[in-house]
Amino acid sequence: MKYKFFLLQFLFLGIGAAVAQVSSHAPTVFTQVPAQSAARPAQLPADKPVARVNNAVLSNSDLVREEYAIFPYARQHNGIPKDLEKQVRDGALKMIIFEELVYQEALRKKMTVPPAKMQHAEADFRKQFATPEEYNAFLQSDFNGSHQLLQEKIRRSLLIEAFLKAEVDDKSGISLAEARAYYDKNPARFHYPESFTFQTISILPPPNATSAQLKEVSTRAENALRQAKTTKTAEEFGLLAEKISDDDYRVMMGQHKPIPVDQLAPQVVKALLSMHPNDMSGLIQLEQAYTIVRLQAHTQAGQTKFEQVKAQLLKELHDAKMNQLRAALDQKLRQNAKIEEL
Repeated sequence: MKYKFFLLQFLFLGIGAAVAQVSSHAPTVFTQVPAQSAARPAQLPADKPVARVNNAVLSNSDLVREEYAIFPYARQHNGIPKDLEKQVRDGALKMIIFEELVYQEALRKKMTVPPAKMQHAEADFRKQFATPEEYNAFLQSDFNGSHQLLQEKIRRSLLIEAFLKAEVDDKSGISLAEARAYYDKNPARFHYPESFTFQTISILPPPNATSAQLKEVSTRAENALRQAKTTKTAEEFGLLAEKISDDDYRVMMGQHKPIPVDQLAPQVVKALLSMHPNDMSGLIQLEQAYTIVRLQAHTQAGQTKFEQVKAQLLKELHDAKMNQLRAALDQKLRQNAKIEEL
């Protein structure tokens, strides 16, 4: 199903930071799947109250569903990992409280769901079940066999979606002019430094190398250079790196991503500055190690053009504005609400 229900989630900054704001996923009633699926707990805990929002009571089963929505790999981990339990629970609790506040506000504003939309949503929900028996088993386990109760949950989620579309999503648009203004005001962010892209073959000494071992490293390095000089292409150099190089880049045919000049050893920079693309250096000694570099590209410092970052920037600014609107809405709804965590 492609519901953009409320486009919010109370996810913590990554999964290990404290929960701070609303972020997005579909309402948990729509993420429920047949009991044998790994996306769902094998058995929901006793349905005890966990929070009261004004006069509405939120249950432990609501909380567990939300926990599994936030951490869908719980089954593979035999539950939520111990070191994440508190963050996941806090995030889930904050999320279901926010959902309830939004729902109550939608009711206060007398919002309704058109019958056709309700029928379509229910039909889509049924499609996630492979057989009628699976659907009935879910209905029995999660809603005590009550089709009416399931319909109420679906209607609730549709009201949340409609309310948040109007109050958050529809107000989160970013114009091209706004994106361009941000780009112009933050030039440092779009600056890229001088960098080199290259391949390496490295010969490294063992830890606490003896004089004899260092001599052997030098001999191996000279031999590596002779072999490298016989290569004509990046592929040939890379295949040789796979065979004889000691550094970790050998598994990538000696290939390095673009590296800024200030992150390279002075000896390497000096060699690279004297080279043209496809040139290969001699042996470069770095303390007791040796490396050979094959230059692929030398990129001068510059500024990424607006057209190159436009799409990413529009999305980023849209998401940031949406988060701000969600946070403001959360704060507003909490001002006059009576919320108890039980």
